[in-house]
Amino acid sequence: MAPLPLGRIIAQVIVPLVAVLARAIPAAYSQAINNARRNGVDSSKAVTQVLTRQLEKSEALMILNLVEKEATAEAVEKQFERYFAANAVENGGSFYLQSKIYRAKEMLDDYLKEKRMEEKEADASKANDETKNESETKQ
Repeated sequence: MAPLPLGRIIAQVIVPLVAVLARAIPAAYSQAINNARRNGVDSSKAVTQVLTRQLEKSEALMILNLVEKEATAEAVEKQFERYFAANAVENGGSFYLQSKIYRAKEMLDDYLKEKRMEEKEADASKANDETKNESETKQ
């Protein structure tokens, strides 16, 4: 009995598999873009989110067990420290969960920073409007 031609068997399995994937991946991508358009999501934003894998604010809040109203820098830090320590790998925790907790904190820190910047801009704009109104009333 002759040994089986292993290379031929592998080629017979791999070639059709690659052909199927070559058709399925672009089809799935275009379907995802169409779904995003249908749901009113900008396709470039959807693609960026998939590629960067950044958490949504709502997901980050869920991970750290917070609601948006109580999401202050102190509360985020407190919850981060609590959950990060509880999931320490040294204590039998999960590195995956720690990374999700870290990314949630990172996302909420960025969100709070943007929120503070917007509030400062709004306050500055309000102060400029008040100054403008005062100068107009003096004339």
